[in-house]
Amino acid sequence: MHEVSVMSGIVESVLKELERHDFLRVEEVQLVLGELTFLGEEQLRFAYEVITRGTPLEGSRLVIVPEGTELECLACGYRGKAEMVGEEFHMAMPSLACPRCHGKVRVLKGQSCRVTSLKVVQE
Repeated sequence: MHEVSVMSGIVESVLKELERHDFLRVEEVQLVLGELTFLGEEQLRFAYEVITRGTPLEGSRLVIVPEGTELECLACGYRGKAEMVGEEFHMAMPSLACPRCHGKVRVLKGQSCRVTSLKVVQE
């Protein structure tokens, strides 16, 4: 389960950052999850719950904000959402070709998995 190792790294980074601050408790951790990471939301939530036990993050809420794929075409200049390929909803995935001219693209959004904010209670 790749999600466990990813979440382990995220929790480790958050705990390291929290060492630099005085706080009573952590209420929320917000995570942006790019569509192209192909990480499962439910698996990440489960891993978060297990990994944070016995840490200052235990009991905090994990908020996952989805980030769609955004492309920029190197040929025609198109900038926008990726076209979805696949017939079934659960099997559809973003195409990494320009939806307008099918040229090469640069991925602008959708590849990241990052913590964007923490909500803590201070004295």
